[in-house]
Amino acid sequence: MTPDRDDDALAAEYVMGLLDAEARARVERRIATDAGFARAVETWQSRFAEFDQTAEDVAPAVDLWPRIESSLAKETPPVTPTMQAPAVGLLGRLWRSLAALRIATMGSALAAVLLAIVAVMALQHAQQVAARKPIYVAILIDDATRQAGAVVNAFADGRVEMIPLVDMNVPDGRALQVWTLWNREIGPRSVGLLSRATAIQLDLEKLPGTTADQLFEITLEPAGGSPTGRPTGPILYKGTTARTL
Repeated sequence: MTPDRDDDALAAEYVMGLLDAEARARVERRIATDAGFARAVETWQSRFAEFDQTAEDVAPAVDLWPRIESSLAKETPPVTPTMQAPAVGLLGRLWRSLAALRIATMGSALAAVLLAIVAVMALQHAQQVAARKPIYVAILIDDATRQAGAVVNAFADGRVEMIPLVDMNVPDGRALQVWTLWNREIGPRSVGLLSRATAIQLDLEKLPGTTADQLFEITLEPAGGSPTGRPTGPILYKGTTARTL
């Protein structure tokens, strides 16, 4: 176990109250002087805050203490002249018993909480991986040369990006305009305008969600974009979306 993991485990034991008085005092002195370790303690306190709030107070039975005392008395060996009884009173023995029970209970609780944390982290990781993987991809190709010029990625959360694969030549006073066509009756809609070939988040917020076989294309237009709202310049690259595996 690395020092960082040792500190993390120590911070967890401190928050759960599993340390003896001497160790707890050492930890509290360290909290006052070690900002990094203090943050680790605060992190564990935050993790267990919600768990602690779910615990309900349970009142002990009225006869609990008499029964415990009676049980301990029966287990106490008789004192003989050759053997002295340990100098530990009833309260000390009771405290040790309760401490052991507390450690066992808290250990089980810690295992359950850690398992829940691991499960949540695994779910978050899976969601992050899924969010980074596009659900539709379109390779935009030059019809004349069959060279791929750009790729369009559409994600489950509605984001659509275009990434150039080549350095497209943009003359002065001209711009690259990106279009999409999902309905031929409605016609193409502009979703991006660039002065040079660069990665861009396409603006499809007001359009229906991206689907399979949806056309994307790049045309060469005046610097401010097409004056008609429709493609007017030559089509540089185009392609349709396909669902990823």
